[in-house]
This record gives sequence, structure tokens and C-alpha cells, in this order.
Amino acid sequence: MTASVPPGWPEQVRPVGAPDWENTAVAWLFDLVPPDYRAHEVLRRYPVLLARLAGDHVAAGLEAARTGWRTVRVDLADHLPPDAIEAAVAAYEREGARLAAAARGVEVVAGALRGEVWVPRL
Repeated sequence: MTASVPPGWPEQVRPVGAPDWENTAVAWLFDLVPPDYRAHEVLRRYPVLLARLAGDHVAAGLEAARTGWRTVRVDLADHLPPDAIEAAVAAYEREGARLAAAARGVEVVAGALRGEVWVPRL
């Protein structure tokens, strides 16, 4: 099936309308949150709620990565060698990019779970 998906749609989630697309969305969303979230049956029963919690969790992680990126040079300058500081900055940059992509994915998947229909523009 070659369905059109919105920009930012996670590759791990099948397109809307594909068999089991919602199950792949739920599995992907659970991969974004702490493992303990899997114990809450309400999140399996209501994927829109899971998407909300995943969005909150990813947003908090993104903010933490941004804060760390801004402050690591000053906060740890007396405790790490310069190459370790630069490696930390690079790690924050990679993590920030990963989380920003995940946030966009959560946004579009949550919209689909709420029944929003994406129409590609020419």
C-alpha cells in the first residue's frame, strides 16, 4: 500500500488506512515514553491519551536538551576537558534533533488518531 502521509510521519507507523496502522502508532508512541507507562491500560484503550502523554514527555525532553546545550559549557567547564565538553554539545544537538523529529511525529500521529485527514498539496 502506497498511501500519502504528512511530513514528519514516523516511518515505524503504517499510514492511516493500512491494516493495523493504529497498533503501529500505539507501539511507536509507547517507545517514546518511559516503560512504566505500558502498565496503564487506559493508555492502550485510548491512544489519543497516549499521544498526549507522549507529546508532553517528548516536549519536556526537548526542553531539557535545549537547556543542557545552552548551559553545559559553563556548568561543567571546571569538571571536564574541552573535548568532552564539545562531545557533550554534539550529543545534545543530536538528541535535540531526534526529539524535535519525534515531536513532529507525535503531532501528526495524534491528529490522525483524532480523525484529522491530511490532504497533500500540489
